[in-house]
Amino acid sequence: MKLGIGIGWRPEIAAEVEALKGIDWVEAVAENLCADHLPDSLVRLRERGVTVVPHGVSLGLGGADRPDAERLAGLAARAELLGTPLVTEHIAFVRAGGPLTASPRLEAGHLLPVPRTWDALAVLCENVRIAQDALPVPLALENIAALISWPDEELTEGQFLAELVERTGVRLLIDVANLHTNHVNRGEDPAKALDELPVEAIAYVHVAGGIEKNGVWHDTHAHPVTAPVLGVLAELRSRVDPPGVLLERDDAFPPGAELAAELESIRATLRAAGPAADARTGRTTGADVGTAEAGARVACTTATGAGARTGRTAEPDARAARTTAAEARTAGAGARTARTAEPDAHAARTAPAEAATPADTPVAPPGARDHTAVAQTALLSALVAGTPAPERFDHRRLRVQSRALAAKRAGVVAKVAPELPEILGDGYRAAFLAYARSRPMSGGYRRDALDFAEHVLISGGLPDPVAQRRLTHWWEDRSGIRPPRRTTRLVRAARAVLVGK
Repeated sequence: MKLGIGIGWRPEIAAEVEALKGIDWVEAVAENLCADHLPDSLVRLRERGVTVVPHGVSLGLGGADRPDAERLAGLAARAELLGTPLVTEHIAFVRAGGPLTASPRLEAGHLLPVPRTWDALAVLCENVRIAQDALPVPLALENIAALISWPDEELTEGQFLAELVERTGVRLLIDVANLHTNHVNRGEDPAKALDELPVEAIAYVHVAGGIEKNGVWHDTHAHPVTAPVLGVLAELRSRVDPPGVLLERDDAFPPGAELAAELESIRATLRAAGPAADARTGRTTGADVGTAEAGARVACTTATGAGARTGRTAEPDARAARTTAAEARTAGAGARTARTAEPDAHAARTAPAEAATPADTPVAPPGARDHTAVAQTALLSALVAGTPAPERFDHRRLRVQSRALAAKRAGVVAKVAPELPEILGDGYRAAFLAYARSRPMSGGYRRDALDFAEHVLISGGLPDPVAQRRLTHWWEDRSGIRPPRRTTRLVRAARAVLVGK
């Protein structure tokens, strides 16, 4: 399906998006939509023939756990409501801990990178196929931006994505801003990644802005798109004509005229790079992508046979058999062929696993989920709970990532509970960051807001009795009916004292 040029729909810029000329489609964060009705703005856009694609952020398909059935059902319901041609998510983990590690559940509140190892790939592939079976439309997955690198990675980003497509038939959402981010932060060459990945599987492309501070690129989605990001877009267009390209903006929203100017820069970049693609590839167009998923599934089934379905990573001979004509069509065919030599140690780990999922779903080899769970929990705990950094990680980068996570958490809590910064005034941010240093998020941002307010009330951090009273009322109004915990009893006791005064 040819999507065209689009923009990320956000409630804050709903009117501006509706007023933009030449918009073919929009993307909305799935978790911000109700499962049974749409915002009026999206209803009007759909009535005009504008396609709406739901973009999920909370599945955590790269995590050690299998996908949550309730989250999958919610994403499926939104896809049905929107009548969308596809849904999208991320190659990332967003939570860790829990039963696999016998430790408390931790929420990152952010998309964190999956280690590019064979074990992590096997877990991801199984999770992706579970998600595909639960969704009514095709799934496309996005490469993410990262501040940190995992030690001892076995695959490049392009190789990792190529393997994922071959094994699952999933489509790709390529974020060129994220490729640029990983170039600055991790020294990865965007052109090499584009050469290695199967461009024929691209469903659409993201373009977004960011900012560099102290040698680190922050993918903010709150700044204008920069020339280097447009340069990566041109590199991609020189290889393939993507079915869709979308501008993302999530904060510090500019006037509609600035959004229109950024969209025109994207169009101009695509036009300028287009002739090179046509001459080089024989015009690989969006029409080719319509068959990408089916073709990749066929390639996976015929080349890897039962191995893909039982979780066995293919031996070198089977990998060579997967070097198909589809790969040869792209400039990265040679790179993808060269990467097929897998370490012998991995072949020893490829015994069939018990069938815990449908017969056509690849199953991660024994121990892969456990290994992934331990590694991801150790990393996330270091980032949000102050535990020691795992071995061989860059400690400076971990500190940068930790501060970024806490700052994002403070900002999102302020959005979902705007009364908190209003009540606490200028002291809100410092108080929240102090709270976050030793109290990881475990239940989402709204739960986090309640827990923060509870912490402030118990710690006596509000000398102003009026503010204390307002915060107490706010907390009690939102805490819901549940058996009172010790902290709840203390809050009620504090309120009784204040009322007594």
